[in-house]
Amino acid sequence: MDAKELAVVSATVLVVDDEPPIRRVLKATLASQGYRVWEAATLGEGLAAFSARSPQVILLDLGLPDGEGFELITQIRRTSAVPIVIISARGDEGNQVRALDDGADDYVVKPFREAELLARLRVALRDRTRKGSQEEIFCIGPLSVHVSQRRAFLNDNEVNLTPTEFDLLQVMARDAGRAMTHRQLLKQVWGAAHENDVQYLRVYMKQLRQKLETDPGKPQLLTTLPGVGYRLKAPH
Repeated sequence: MDAKELAVVSATVLVVDDEPPIRRVLKATLASQGYRVWEAATLGEGLAAFSARSPQVILLDLGLPDGEGFELITQIRRTSAVPIVIISARGDEGNQVRALDDGADDYVVKPFREAELLARLRVALRDRTRKGSQEEIFCIGPLSVHVSQRRAFLNDNEVNLTPTEFDLLQVMARDAGRAMTHRQLLKQVWGAAHENDVQYLRVYMKQLRQKLETDPGKPQLLTTLPGVGYRLKAPH
């Protein structure tokens, strides 16, 4: 196995499936190939694991106890281009088209052959590596936000951000210089169910300011728009 293949195989995989036997088989198969595996049994667990773990690829079932896998695809695609491979017993064209339209990278129908699934994973990770070579970077004054690496630097020093803090900063960096409402930010980072939780947003914005501003009391990068939302300084 060459160096490139080893780099792919060392990836971290999040398996979101409500069937314990399927998760056990997938974990054993993936671990035997050198992958590091995290598991989730529900939509909520999957979203929490994605935010906490930042996996490099996701294997996602569509039928989950607390919702449809389509919703998880939509939530993740608001902030991340991580490869998503659907593993579902739904083999009809309609579900496949919908999943791919929502942002999934591939679709494997259960029951699947292990060799085929592993090959699809390798392809998804190689595509991610190629895209990562064309890194999307936003530079705003002394701040730079590296999207695919999920890293931020201030005056060339890396800023230690939580996954949610980075998601919030990334969303604002994409629209730097523009006013973003409370509802826009809440919906894009936390989902439609939280678009009225303004106090929640204020807590995270305060945390970001403490990490990004020289004087959080006199912010230069993150401006509050009273009654409206926030603005990240426009890039030069």
